[in-house]
Amino acid sequence: MKKTIFIISCLLGISYTYAQQERVITTGVPFLMVSADARAAGMADLGVATSADVFSQQWNPAKYAFSTDKQGFSVSYTPYLTDLANDISLGQATYYNKISDRSAFAGSIRFFGFGDIELRQTSEPNEKFKIVSPNEFALDGSYSLKLSEKFSMAVAGRYIRSNLKIASETVDASSAGTFAIDVAGFYQSEEIAYSEFNGRWRAGFNIQNLGPKISYDRDDFSTNFIPANLKIGTGFEFILDDYNTVAVNVEFNKLLVPTPQVGYDNGEFTGKDLNGDGTVDIKDFTQAKEDYRSIGWASGVFKSFGDAPNGFSEELKEVTYAVGAEYMYQDSFAFRAGYFNENVLKGARKYFSLGAGFKYNVVKVDVSYLFSTSKIKNPLENTLRFSLTFNFGDKYDVY
Repeated sequence: MKKTIFIISCLLGISYTYAQQERVITTGVPFLMVSADARAAGMADLGVATSADVFSQQWNPAKYAFSTDKQGFSVSYTPYLTDLANDISLGQATYYNKISDRSAFAGSIRFFGFGDIELRQTSEPNEKFKIVSPNEFALDGSYSLKLSEKFSMAVAGRYIRSNLKIASETVDASSAGTFAIDVAGFYQSEEIAYSEFNGRWRAGFNIQNLGPKISYDRDDFSTNFIPANLKIGTGFEFILDDYNTVAVNVEFNKLLVPTPQVGYDNGEFTGKDLNGDGTVDIKDFTQAKEDYRSIGWASGVFKSFGDAPNGFSEELKEVTYAVGAEYMYQDSFAFRAGYFNENVLKGARKYFSLGAGFKYNVVKVDVSYLFSTSKIKNPLENTLRFSLTFNFGDKYDVY
């Protein structure tokens, strides 16, 4: 589907207007935060402490060290903004290889395409127009290692490229690029015998996207933080018998990006008095933008834990949470559900999700569906997401 640049401009304008109603944290390359696999999407976009699978690269690469299959490959497809267009989507391909019982490596590519956009100078129907196809992508690599029988860690590197700049007679179309690293850990207990069932505990963390800002014009005035974030989660798997298991999980996420010091609330400025004149006004807003641009990415990570103008209560509002459950029968059929919540002053994403998975031999198919419960429309609302997985090679035992 072809879209005019006017439509995209309007969407960006609406998004920017809403973002200024409160101190919503915005970043560059936000596609890095979109769940690319249907398994995690079916549990409300959580995966830092779930059982290991091919998709662990996005959530917690330390899980690969606990994989039961020697190798795995997956492809995923996620339609985006389906109410607006049919050619905006996110795709991802991932491969992992378990080198030994204690270590594994993995690689993935993620591609976000904005479809074809028509560039017009006028509204004349016979006008010749140019078609451009903006896109963003990321290349990942990771290595995971068991430090003990129950705990593993991993490091990941990521190259990010954003091709959104549109050329004109006076402006080139150079791409923006940067890099980032992740540091992750994962704990998985042995199977524990309780009175009515057996069970297994899991926990994990991932400090993601630690890296320099991204800039199109290579100056301090057009730089954007990338979505550095901290994921922490835990879960418990109820092993009911040889055929039935139920896993429940909870996950918390916080952006490691500074909080804007001034925002809007019903047209009134809110935040800190930065210029010391006793009021919060447009001068403070201008000063806040200049101060925000001057923050380095590394110092921004540390500032993000204590810079909210309203103190600790506002910092807590910047933490999102998700709860999810997965029922598995004979390791061949899965049913999933979850709920995600974000404070209304920090983005207002709230939704339920459902998902299912089917496995036959070495092939597994996962699907998921999202139901928004927020007044703010979700770009993935009423969208089916698909993932296809192939696992092959030797099997590793789970203690």
